[in-house]
Amino acid sequence: MHTAPSAAPQTLTVPEVMQALRLSRSKVYDLFRSKQLDSFTAGRARRVPVDALTRYIRHQVEEAA
Repeated sequence: MHTAPSAAPQTLTVPEVMQALRLSRSKVYDLFRSKQLDSFTAGRARRVPVDALTRYIRHQVEEAA
């Protein structure tokens, strides 16, 4: 039995995070290095869980309030 993958991705690539946050590649990697945005590597590919991006955005909004 083959199940179809879910419609929404559970992880994002660095370019997708760049687009979502409207930030440069170097700034996104700065967020990784400073532990502000969680990510993991699978082989040579860096991935960001969607919920980690959501938490980062929520935290930024709360700090700005």
